[in-house]
Amino acid sequence: MITLYTFGPGAGLPDFSPFVMKAEVLLKMAGLPYRTDTTGFRKAPKGKLPYIDDGGEIVADSTFIRWHLERKHRVDFDRGLTAEQRAVAWAFEKMAEDNLYWVVVELRWLDDANFDRGARRFFDPVPALLRPLVVAMVRRKVRGSLQAQGMGRHAPDEITALGSRSIRALAEFLGDKPFFMGAEPSGVDASAFAFVAGTLCPQFRSPVREAAERYDNLRRYVGRMTARYYPDYTEMAGCPAAA
Repeated sequence: MITLYTFGPGAGLPDFSPFVMKAEVLLKMAGLPYRTDTTGFRKAPKGKLPYIDDGGEIVADSTFIRWHLERKHRVDFDRGLTAEQRAVAWAFEKMAEDNLYWVVVELRWLDDANFDRGARRFFDPVPALLRPLVVAMVRRKVRGSLQAQGMGRHAPDEITALGSRSIRALAEFLGDKPFFMGAEPSGVDASAFAFVAGTLCPQFRSPVREAAERYDNLRRYVGRMTARYYPDYTEMAGCPAAA
């Protein structure tokens, strides 16, 4: 039994982190038995979630988790794809994870109203007297990470433009296909689903969410992935679950 270490459900999503959602969808795609554990953050080997414990082997980071599952359990998440299609899928996956992700971080953590709607709940267990100090310290750290990555150096309208362009690319490539690379899901769908759902999440208000809402194919895609991998959900991110 594989253990997946998670933050837990939040904002109407299976997990507050799109990377955790990605890892869980990969496990579901692989058909491997697993359980989730929300108590592992302090022991995270890279200081972040997700990570897994697979028979005593600890693997951190959603991409390395994927490669581990492919190697150890002989899962080919991209079966049926050509070498060219696999290259395209990798490029879109990294666009979501290394560009759109930072847009989502900025809107969830640095926008005061959105922070109050979501991330602030992470600090509920902190003693009340210490909580304001811890919140300020963590938000400064997030701001520093955004500055170091580069997204935090842009003006709000520039961040919106970058996020909207990524959303547009995802929508235009998806087109009328049921899944990102065609008739059946592949590895990139775990990332695309997690990040599109995170962007569409109605709990957080932003121009990037509004841009995503204009693409009906993305909304149907989220509903389709929800129906397949989270059948207990009737909707996700405001998108009705439908096969």
